[in-house]
Amino acid sequence: MGSNTSKPSNPAPHVWRGSSQAGVSQSLVESLETSNETDVSRLQALELHIQERVAAELKRLRAQESETLREAQQKLSAGPATDQQGSEHQQQQLAGPSRQEVSKAIGDLRAKLEERKKVRQVPETLEKARDEVVRCLRENDRRPLDCWREVEAFKEEVRRLEKGWVDKVIS
Repeated sequence: MGSNTSKPSNPAPHVWRGSSQAGVSQSLVESLETSNETDVSRLQALELHIQERVAAELKRLRAQESETLREAQQKLSAGPATDQQGSEHQQQQLAGPSRQEVSKAIGDLRAKLEERKKVRQVPETLEKARDEVVRCLRENDRRPLDCWREVEAFKEEVRRLEKGWVDKVIS
C-alpha cells in the first residue's frame, strides 16, 4: 500500500489544447509568454500602490487635523475678548451650586444616614447559627469544607428571616 508514490516522479506540464480557437490574439499570447512580470512582482507593485495611497490619505488627514486645530486655537484666543458676558455665564455654570446649596444638601444626606443607622437586633437562632459556623471554621481551619452542615443551617435561618421580612412587607 505504501510502496507506490501517490504522485508521478516526473510530471509533465499540463498544456490546455482546445478544439476551437480561444479568441485571443497571437500577439497577446506572445507578449504574455515573453513578459518578465511574475506574480510576485505584480503583488509588489500592487503593495507599493496601496502604500502610496495610504500615505497620501494620511497626509491629507494630518493637514485637515492641523487646520482644525489652528481654527480652534483662533476661536479660543479671540473668544474671551469679544464675549465677556458669555464667559461670565460659563464660569457660573462651571462653578456649580453655591456654598449654601451644597451645605444644605450635605445636611439632608446626613439626616438620611442617621435614620438608616438604626441597627436591629438579629434573632437568637440566627446568632447561634452564625456562631456555630465561626466555631466550626476555627476548629477546621485546614479543612473548611467539613463545616457544610453548619453553613446550611445558617443559610436556612437567613432564608427563614428573609421570608418573614417579605411577608411583613407584603401584608
